[in-house]
Amino acid sequence: QELRPKSLDIKQEELGDMVEKEMASTSEAIEDAVRRIEEMMSQARNESSGVKLEVNERILNSCTDLMKAIRLLVTTSTNLQKEIVESGRGAATTQEFYAKNSRWTEGLISASKAVGWAATQLVESADRVVLHTGKYEELIVCSHEIAASTAQLVAASKVKAEKSSRNLARLQECSRNVNEMAANVVASTKSGQEQIEEKDTMDFSGMSLIKLKKEEMETQVKVLELEKRLEGERVRLGELRKQHYVLAGGCEDAPEDGEARPAPAPRRGILKKPPIAQKP
Repeated sequence: QELRPKSLDIKQEELGDMVEKEMASTSEAIEDAVRRIEEMMSQARNESSGVKLEVNERILNSCTDLMKAIRLLVTTSTNLQKEIVESGRGAATTQEFYAKNSRWTEGLISASKAVGWAATQLVESADRVVLHTGKYEELIVCSHEIAASTAQLVAASKVKAEKSSRNLARLQECSRNVNEMAANVVASTKSGQEQIEEKDTMDFSGMSLIKLKKEEMETQVKVLELEKRLEGERVRLGELRKQHYVLAGGCEDAPEDGEARPAPAPRRGILKKPPIAQKP
């Protein structure tokens, strides 16, 4: 039972309908994300000011641009899939074509779900950042996840597409645009984080010599603790990626079919701790 392909548990009609439903669901998730970002923008203007308002607007604007790029990518991907089906099904029905190419179909469904999920996570992270209850790092991770999931969608579509297809060329252009917009989200997030943290934590005026010395020692302790925790989390991330590879390998296309695989865990050599400055 475990070795049976998942597509055998789904009727031909259902498999074909699942592709269209999943793409429609992804489009709906993107539209909802755009609306939520607009609401957050209005809320930020009413509840914040100064540096925080500037940071929130810059981050939310970059998120809006990213959502628009994803929306265009999903639309172009849908057009390419229709082209692939029409050119390859011959006398068969659309449902029969999807069923005959069940592995490819499952790859499309999986990639579409990944794009919609990543977009939703990005909006939720942005909401928490604007409300000052979340972490800027969440936005950065979500941006990377969006770039990876769109690459997966392009790879899944490229397997069956004609090399000369205009829709394929448009899809690849959309993918590059998504990557650029995701990089803009990362850049605006890091810039905003630096502005906020510098404003909140770098004001040492009014501290006595004893207070400064105590703060310095506490900060050194935190640095050592964070370095140790970072090393442990990198090891954990490597193990999670290994398990992801094992699970994904059982139900998705092999790498030679064009699907993106998780990046390898970082080498241990780059985890070497920098020397701690010694006090005289």
